[in-house]
Amino acid sequence: MPKPLLVRIALLLAILPFSTASADTDKLDRGKYLVTVAGCNDCHTPFVLGPNGPEPDMSRMLSGHPNDMDLPNAPALPAGPWSVVVTDTNTAWAGPWGVSFTANLTPDPETGLGKWSLRNFVDTIRTGRHLGRGREILPPMPIPMYKNFTDADLDAIYTFLQSIPAVVNKVPDPLPPVVLTAAVDSEE
Repeated sequence: MPKPLLVRIALLLAILPFSTASADTDKLDRGKYLVTVAGCNDCHTPFVLGPNGPEPDMSRMLSGHPNDMDLPNAPALPAGPWSVVVTDTNTAWAGPWGVSFTANLTPDPETGLGKWSLRNFVDTIRTGRHLGRGREILPPMPIPMYKNFTDADLDAIYTFLQSIPAVVNKVPDPLPPVVLTAAVDSEE
Protein backbone atom coordinates (compact mmCIF):
# COMPACT_ATOMS: atom_id res chain seq x y z
CA MET A 1 0.00 0.00 0.00
CA PRO A 2 1.39 3.42 -0.90
CA LYS A 3 2.63 5.44 2.05
CA PRO A 4 0.37 8.51 1.42
CA LEU A 5 -2.70 6.25 1.49
CA LEU A 6 -1.60 4.74 4.81
CA VAL A 7 -1.14 8.22 6.24
CA ARG A 8 -4.65 9.20 5.13
CA ILE A 9 -6.17 6.06 6.63
CA ALA A 10 -4.32 6.65 9.90
CA LEU A 11 -5.54 10.25 10.02
CA LEU A 12 -9.10 9.19 9.26
CA LEU A 13 -9.02 6.55 12.00
CA ALA A 14 -7.63 9.09 14.45
CA ILE A 15 -10.43 11.56 13.64
CA LEU A 16 -13.38 9.10 13.72
CA PRO A 17 -13.42 8.38 17.46
CA PHE A 18 -13.12 12.12 18.16
CA SER A 19 -16.06 12.87 15.86
CA THR A 20 -18.24 10.23 17.51
CA ALA A 21 -17.26 11.37 20.99
CA SER A 22 -17.91 14.96 20.01
CA ALA A 23 -21.36 14.07 18.63
CA ASP A 24 -22.21 12.17 21.84
CA THR A 25 -21.07 15.13 23.95
CA ASP A 26 -23.12 17.49 21.80
CA LYS A 27 -26.22 15.31 22.23
CA LEU A 28 -25.72 15.10 26.02
CA ASP A 29 -25.21 18.86 26.23
CA ARG A 30 -28.34 19.45 24.13
CA GLY A 31 -30.34 17.04 26.32
CA LYS A 32 -29.17 18.75 29.50
CA TYR A 33 -30.08 22.12 28.03
CA LEU A 34 -33.56 20.95 27.02
CA VAL A 35 -34.23 19.33 30.42
CA THR A 36 -33.18 22.59 32.05
CA VAL A 37 -35.20 25.01 29.91
CA ALA A 38 -38.25 22.72 29.80
CA GLY A 39 -38.37 22.92 33.60
CA CYS A 40 -38.16 19.17 34.25
CA ASN A 41 -36.48 19.79 37.61
CA ASP A 42 -39.38 22.05 38.63
CA CYS A 43 -41.59 19.01 39.23
CA HIS A 44 -39.44 15.86 38.97
CA THR A 45 -36.80 17.00 41.49
CA PRO A 46 -38.18 17.25 45.06
CA PHE A 47 -38.04 20.74 46.52
CA VAL A 48 -36.52 21.59 49.88
CA LEU A 49 -36.60 24.87 51.75
CA GLY A 50 -33.35 26.70 51.04
CA PRO A 51 -32.06 30.12 52.08
CA ASN A 52 -34.03 31.77 49.25
CA GLY A 53 -37.20 29.70 49.64
CA PRO A 54 -38.19 26.44 47.95
CA GLU A 55 -35.57 25.06 45.56
CA PRO A 56 -34.90 21.74 43.85
CA ASP A 57 -32.85 19.28 45.94
CA MET A 58 -30.28 18.40 43.28
CA SER A 59 -28.98 15.48 45.38
CA ARG A 60 -32.27 13.81 44.30
CA MET A 61 -32.24 15.24 40.77
CA LEU A 62 -35.18 14.06 38.67
CA SER A 63 -36.01 11.21 41.08
CA GLY A 64 -39.71 12.13 41.31
CA HIS A 65 -42.01 12.11 44.30
CA PRO A 66 -40.13 10.80 47.38
CA ASN A 67 -41.35 7.29 48.16
CA ASP A 68 -40.82 7.83 51.90
CA MET A 69 -43.15 10.84 52.06
CA ASP A 70 -46.40 9.86 53.76
CA LEU A 71 -49.21 12.10 52.63
CA PRO A 72 -52.58 12.73 54.22
CA ASN A 73 -55.58 12.82 51.92
CA ALA A 74 -55.52 15.81 49.64
CA PRO A 75 -57.49 18.70 51.08
CA ALA A 76 -60.82 19.58 49.54
CA LEU A 77 -60.66 22.63 47.34
CA PRO A 78 -62.93 25.56 48.05
CA ALA A 79 -65.53 26.60 45.52
CA GLY A 80 -64.26 29.09 43.03
CA PRO A 81 -61.34 29.37 40.69
CA TRP A 82 -58.91 27.19 42.70
CA SER A 83 -58.36 23.85 40.99
CA VAL A 84 -55.19 22.27 42.38
CA VAL A 85 -53.19 21.68 45.56
CA VAL A 86 -49.50 20.78 45.59
CA THR A 87 -47.17 19.29 48.19
CA ASP A 88 -44.30 21.38 49.48
CA THR A 89 -41.91 19.13 47.54
CA ASN A 90 -43.75 20.11 44.32
CA THR A 91 -43.93 16.41 43.43
CA ALA A 92 -47.56 15.51 44.21
CA TRP A 93 -50.46 17.36 42.64
CA ALA A 94 -54.17 16.94 43.43
CA GLY A 95 -57.05 18.22 41.35
CA PRO A 96 -60.19 17.04 39.58
CA TRP A 97 -58.16 14.20 37.95
CA GLY A 98 -57.14 12.77 41.35
CA VAL A 99 -53.59 12.82 42.71
CA SER A 100 -50.59 12.56 40.44
CA PHE A 101 -47.03 11.97 41.54
CA THR A 102 -44.08 13.07 39.44
CA ALA A 103 -42.16 10.16 37.95
CA ASN A 104 -38.60 9.05 38.60
CA LEU A 105 -36.75 10.03 35.41
CA THR A 106 -33.38 8.63 36.50
CA PRO A 107 -31.98 5.51 34.81
CA ASP A 108 -32.70 3.22 37.78
CA PRO A 109 -33.86 -0.03 36.09
CA GLU A 110 -36.49 -0.91 38.69
CA THR A 111 -37.98 2.46 39.70
CA GLY A 112 -36.98 4.85 36.92
CA LEU A 113 -36.47 4.87 33.16
CA GLY A 114 -33.56 2.40 33.13
CA LYS A 115 -35.44 -0.29 31.19
CA TRP A 116 -37.13 2.16 28.84
CA SER A 117 -36.03 2.32 25.22
CA LEU A 118 -35.85 5.52 23.25
CA ARG A 119 -39.03 4.35 21.49
CA ASN A 120 -40.85 3.97 24.87
CA PHE A 121 -39.80 7.49 25.83
CA VAL A 122 -40.80 9.08 22.52
CA ASP A 123 -44.14 7.22 22.45
CA THR A 124 -44.92 8.41 26.00
CA ILE A 125 -44.32 12.05 25.11
CA ARG A 126 -46.06 11.84 21.72
CA THR A 127 -49.22 10.05 22.98
CA GLY A 128 -49.45 11.32 26.56
CA ARG A 129 -49.73 7.71 27.73
CA HIS A 130 -47.36 5.69 29.92
CA LEU A 131 -45.04 3.77 27.55
CA GLY A 132 -47.17 5.10 24.69
CA ARG A 133 -50.10 2.79 25.43
CA GLY A 134 -50.84 2.68 29.17
CA ARG A 135 -52.53 5.09 31.54
CA GLU A 136 -52.75 8.78 30.75
CA ILE A 137 -49.91 11.03 31.84
CA LEU A 138 -51.64 13.36 34.28
CA PRO A 139 -51.29 17.04 35.15
CA PRO A 140 -49.15 18.94 35.68
CA MET A 141 -47.14 17.27 32.90
CA PRO A 142 -47.44 19.62 29.91
CA ILE A 143 -47.81 16.90 27.27
CA PRO A 144 -49.65 19.27 24.86
CA MET A 145 -46.46 21.36 24.74
CA TYR A 146 -43.82 18.63 25.06
CA LYS A 147 -45.24 16.50 22.24
CA ASN A 148 -43.96 19.27 19.95
CA PHE A 149 -40.32 18.43 20.67
CA THR A 150 -38.57 17.15 17.56
CA ASP A 151 -37.38 13.56 17.41
CA ALA A 152 -33.81 14.85 17.75
CA ASP A 153 -34.82 16.82 20.87
CA LEU A 154 -36.43 13.77 22.46
CA ASP A 155 -33.40 11.63 21.57
CA ALA A 156 -31.14 14.20 23.28
CA ILE A 157 -33.38 14.40 26.36
CA TYR A 158 -33.54 10.60 26.61
CA THR A 159 -29.75 10.34 26.19
CA PHE A 160 -29.19 12.90 28.94
CA LEU A 161 -31.68 11.19 31.30
CA GLN A 162 -29.89 7.88 30.76
CA SER A 163 -26.57 9.53 31.72
CA ILE A 164 -27.51 10.98 35.12
CA PRO A 165 -27.03 9.11 38.41
CA ALA A 166 -29.69 6.47 39.02
CA VAL A 167 -31.79 7.02 42.14
CA VAL A 168 -33.79 4.15 43.62
CA ASN A 169 -37.16 5.76 44.33
CA LYS A 170 -40.45 3.96 43.69
CA VAL A 171 -43.06 6.62 43.04
CA PRO A 172 -46.66 5.76 44.01
CA ASP A 173 -49.27 5.15 41.35
CA PRO A 174 -51.74 7.98 40.71
CA LEU A 175 -54.84 8.09 42.89
CA PRO A 176 -58.31 8.44 41.39
CA PRO A 177 -60.42 11.50 42.08
CA VAL A 178 -62.42 11.48 45.27
CA VAL A 179 -66.12 11.72 44.62
CA LEU A 180 -67.65 13.93 47.26
CA THR A 181 -71.25 13.35 48.11
CA ALA A 182 -73.18 16.09 49.84
CA ALA A 183 -75.13 15.10 52.89
CA VAL A 184 -78.74 16.03 52.46
CA ASP A 185 -80.76 16.85 55.55
CA SER A 186 -84.16 15.26 55.27
CA GLU A 187 -87.03 17.32 56.56
CA GLU A 188 -90.00 15.48 57.96
